[in-house]
Amino acid sequence: MMNRRHSTGRSPFSTLIAALGLFSMAVPASASGPAYAHDPFVIKQGDVYYLFATGQGISVMSSPDLIDWTYGNPAFLTVPKWAVKEVRGFQGHIWAPDVSLVNGKYYLYYSVSTFGSNRSCIGLAVNKTLDPTSPDFEWIDQEKVIESSPGDDFNAIDPNLVSDGAGRYFLSFGSFWSGIKMVEIDPKTGKPIENPPKVIPLATRLGVQYNPIEAPFILKENGWYYLFVSWDFCCRGVRSDYKIAVGRSREITGPYKDKKGRSMLDGGGTLVLEGSGDVHGPGHNMVLRDGSKLWLVHHYYDGARAGAAIMHVRPLSWTEDGWPVAGDPLTIE
Repeated sequence: MMNRRHSTGRSPFSTLIAALGLFSMAVPASASGPAYAHDPFVIKQGDVYYLFATGQGISVMSSPDLIDWTYGNPAFLTVPKWAVKEVRGFQGHIWAPDVSLVNGKYYLYYSVSTFGSNRSCIGLAVNKTLDPTSPDFEWIDQEKVIESSPGDDFNAIDPNLVSDGAGRYFLSFGSFWSGIKMVEIDPKTGKPIENPPKVIPLATRLGVQYNPIEAPFILKENGWYYLFVSWDFCCRGVRSDYKIAVGRSREITGPYKDKKGRSMLDGGGTLVLEGSGDVHGPGHNMVLRDGSKLWLVHHYYDGARAGAAIMHVRPLSWTEDGWPVAGDPLTIE
């Protein structure tokens, strides 16, 4: 099941989205092939690429080539008990995983929420390896990292961990409400360095109804930090108008500005990718660094497959003035 959310705190909007009935999309029974995935995150260990995606217990797949994907066991075989207790209505369908190698361990951040609500938590699990055949393989849950409640002006979902390369780590997150936020993380624990954490604002859709912005991903490249975000609405199948935008900053905490110099806190952002042909609503991206190559990874809704959510992997290049360009996707027939 591919189940997404759009969170505004406005009950009429939540009712409208729920009425669309497009949260559930069938996944084919074939053992391998294209990745039917929502909110994909790809990381490489050795010669194997691992894909983590929204799903019951977090969907996990693997591939030797970024094209042909094999389905594996979910990251969580049982529902985290703390999450069921913390978020009413949560039944184990975990959103938007993010995986990083930190000090020899893999940190898996994940989102716990229900549709249309900002009573949400970001959790963390750690593992020594991504290889499920290794005797060291075990996801050990560290439970809650950060949370949001109806009294907050943010939504604690869609996590992304980034390092400044000098020992400091930050977790960006956010969906609708007042936009994209960030907190500093202690790399030893994977949790905020302060309690309560200092929440740093990064981006918003100033003046756009419902503030449709989410799914941050920060890439450090060529002396800049690039903040990728998803604009507008996913989860409507071929009616989705999701798109990817970006801004950049010399500092990891911002301010992030677009190509015209407009701050992303003022609604700025430079378009990277939008729908075309049978590719509807591309979004929720991450960037995979693979040796000397960079790959833009995102999901989209396939008009040729009844609007199913499928992952695309595209080469990422740069303009002369340092802005990202998405190439044609790798494909499998």
